[in-house]
Amino acid sequence: MPNTDNGGRANRSRRRQRAGSSRSQSGAPRLSGIVGGRYQPLNPADLPRLDQAVRKILQDVGMSEAPDVVVERVTAAGGSLDDDGRLHFSADLIERALAGMPRDFSLCGQRPEHDLQLGGGRVHVGSGGAAPMVLDFETGRYRESNLRDLYAAARLVDSLENIHFFSRSLVARDMPDTHSLDLNTAYACLAGTSKHVFSSVSLAAHVEEVAEMCFAIAGSREAFLERPFLSLNINPPVPPLRFDPDSCEVMAEAARLGIPLHSNTFGQMGASSPVTMAGTIAQTIAETLSGMIFAWLINPQARIIFGTRPMLTDLRTGAMSGGSPEGAIAMAASAQMASYYGLPSSTIAGATDSKIADAQSGYEKSLAITLAAQAGSNLITQAAGMQASLMGCALESYVIDNDMLGGVMKSLSAIEVSDETLALDAIDEVVHGEGHFLGRPETLQRMQTDFVYPDIGDRRTIDEWQADGGRDIREVALERTRDILQRHYPHHISVELDNDLRERFDIRLPRSAMEAM
Repeated sequence: MPNTDNGGRANRSRRRQRAGSSRSQSGAPRLSGIVGGRYQPLNPADLPRLDQAVRKILQDVGMSEAPDVVVERVTAAGGSLDDDGRLHFSADLIERALAGMPRDFSLCGQRPEHDLQLGGGRVHVGSGGAAPMVLDFETGRYRESNLRDLYAAARLVDSLENIHFFSRSLVARDMPDTHSLDLNTAYACLAGTSKHVFSSVSLAAHVEEVAEMCFAIAGSREAFLERPFLSLNINPPVPPLRFDPDSCEVMAEAARLGIPLHSNTFGQMGASSPVTMAGTIAQTIAETLSGMIFAWLINPQARIIFGTRPMLTDLRTGAMSGGSPEGAIAMAASAQMASYYGLPSSTIAGATDSKIADAQSGYEKSLAITLAAQAGSNLITQAAGMQASLMGCALESYVIDNDMLGGVMKSLSAIEVSDETLALDAIDEVVHGEGHFLGRPETLQRMQTDFVYPDIGDRRTIDEWQADGGRDIREVALERTRDILQRHYPHHISVELDNDLRERFDIRLPRSAMEAM
């Protein structure tokens, strides 16, 4: 049942969530899980009409190329298969699934401080992308990415406070086959960070082995299901309105095992989805829900994330554009529709078209991520590190984007208006006294709790900057990246447990690559 209650109770709940998310235990601003949703690119009056279009697509147009496992589940639940092989979802099935899917749940870290509470417009930002290329920060040239690069990216994210989760951002192209790729991708991510990991699996036969690795790290199957620190990115639909059989099999196995999963759809406006924004959003939501409904039929308690990705095609070239303003608006609109349905959501924002961390990269990322955050997307992937329309990853970009993400998350904070914050007594005292607020005790206190400061962004004077070499932010980020990668080797997985994992699984990341030289 769509969540259309925008009344006082919902507003009071949102204010409590903002207040609860505004401070960390240390007193500094807490920049994860702050509630968004104030930006609404869709007129609220149009949301029911979009919803009806989504249902009409699922009921009347249907999905093609559905594998037997999907057909059997959907038809047994009230759907139908027509003479052209298109699978149709009944109105009753759609309604029951939307009403029955779990809403508020957490994706956990291996350490509790990294837990991500979903639902309610709470915003978390992280990596992603699955790029086949990495910008080598020693040579300045792109090359094929490998397993060590993926582990390095995970270590970087582990050390950067404004990046809240690690979604596999690089493809380990040195792996000899899909089995080695799936297993070692999960291992490198889980060993590289204690934050929540989004990984991917190519074939259903590999899901259980990845699950067994997670169970071993957690201590038991039950412990992992209680606190799942890995979820699977799965793309069951192939726009326009087709199923991918392998992805459906992976989804079925993940749902059966209780692994949280992301039902993602990557459409391209003007190519694999309509050239109009409303049409693309409706089709993308229908495709995403088709995967979610299937997973829900496999396991009604499955934790499923609504992963709409309405991307844009640059119609001058036919290539995908990750940094377009139209794509940013469409992603925000998808987050708004997720809120309408009351579903935990993820979107892509930050898939800049720029090849390096330059000004183009900065303005494209900032626009898209800010809109997605302000619209209340629970999980914003590809928000750090990605370049070249998701074809490349630059490790120094994580360091730069960490600064940018702190500012984006701070922009979600509500302004507190109270007797204390209006500061009328302080204003009166200052104008009749010292003439400035710098020495006041509340200024020092709030300096430490109310403000977000850039880690590498330069706020010095021109003279200070020039005396220090006049370096731009990318030069500073490269230096910081080298420093982090030379010293930050996480050890949240013990040597004993790692030895056990290496005995049980075909781990190809050498132990020597996991220690400081």
